[in-house]
Amino acid sequence: MTTARAVPTGAVPPTRDTEPRPAVPDPSDTGGTGPLVVVLPGRSLLLVAGLPGAGKSTLLAGLDAPEGTRVLDSGATRAVLARLLPAATPYPAYRWLTHLTHRASVVTAALGPADTVVVHLPATAPRVRAAVRTLARLGGRAPHLLWLDTAPDQALDGQHARGRVVRSRPFAAHARRARDTADALRAGTETGWSSVRCTDRSGARGGLALAK
Repeated sequence: MTTARAVPTGAVPPTRDTEPRPAVPDPSDTGGTGPLVVVLPGRSLLLVAGLPGAGKSTLLAGLDAPEGTRVLDSGATRAVLARLLPAATPYPAYRWLTHLTHRASVVTAALGPADTVVVHLPATAPRVRAAVRTLARLGGRAPHLLWLDTAPDQALDGQHARGRVVRSRPFAAHARRARDTADALRAGTETGWSSVRCTDRSGARGGLALAK
């Protein structure tokens, strides 16, 4: 099992022991067989973000979290809607409804009573990450980021494996924004998070464990 405390960003001047980790997968996060462990003290919101197909759902499928944790996974929202709609309804016909329902659930959970909220979103656009941070603050939560740094070709493989592929133009836009996001995290210019952790698709296979 890989265990590490989420690294605070801007909390104290960097020292040998507190220097923020770069936004690249840690060897210790990708080589083990156990889950990635993230410590989230107090009332918190964890955004699990990265390219579509990066491994976010894989990471959350094996989630071990404190009792009462709210998990907002867009895949789960889509599955619920699919059961409610006629069986032959193609996903593109209700994609907009999936996105709307998922985002509404994120707002409700962020402002709700759960001590820990986990949000699954690509969030490759800076405005989306800013919106999540704002929601967390409005709900009295510390915002934390777990970024899955995955190459576009690997993310495409993941999309094919799950049987749901993002259209080429939107995916290209996601890929450009994801590259910019990874660069910003490496440079330390992505501010506003209480902590940032990074892993990659292989690191997601062991699942995620949350601790207080």
